[in-house]
Amino acid sequence: MARPKEFDRETALSNAMEVFGDHGYEGSSTEVLMREMGISRQSMYDTFGDKRRLYLEALQHYVADQVAGQIRTLNTSSSALKGLEAALLAFALKAADGPGCMGIGAICEFGRSDQEVTILIDTAEKTLRSALEHRIADAKAAGEICAEVDMRAAADFLTATFAAIKIAGRGGASLETLRNIARMAIRSLK
Repeated sequence: MARPKEFDRETALSNAMEVFGDHGYEGSSTEVLMREMGISRQSMYDTFGDKRRLYLEALQHYVADQVAGQIRTLNTSSSALKGLEAALLAFALKAADGPGCMGIGAICEFGRSDQEVTILIDTAEKTLRSALEHRIADAKAAGEICAEVDMRAAADFLTATFAAIKIAGRGGASLETLRNIARMAIRSLK
């Protein structure tokens, strides 16, 4: 009879996301992962497969959670422009306080060389970009941003701004600096 698992799978996965976020795939040894996840080698393999399978599951979970949170924040305000600003400012706060970003880390570590990683990142980016385009269109319709602003170009710019905020935060930028980046991005739309 198999022994029951003696750990919480979601907690272990969350801990793995922190390790991968801080150290990347290559920089995260199996030993460190097991220690931080609070599981044995056999439990890791039985539950998650090998290190690569664990990484892909952690990355998928991470990007889905991040994008869902950003979209929720985008839609918290009846004002589309205020929703865009709220999403950027919330992201600045996360970048200043949180662990490394698995999404940015995956892009930097793998580029487009790993098809499974690329699919996860591209899917998340397309989902966020679509939500940004909708809010930008809403802001244009309400006269909150300049009518000449190209919706797709603005969505590309804001997507790049999210990445820039996360990278600057990882580099040690202060919360105020990150907020200034967010506010400048919003001002550029007016």
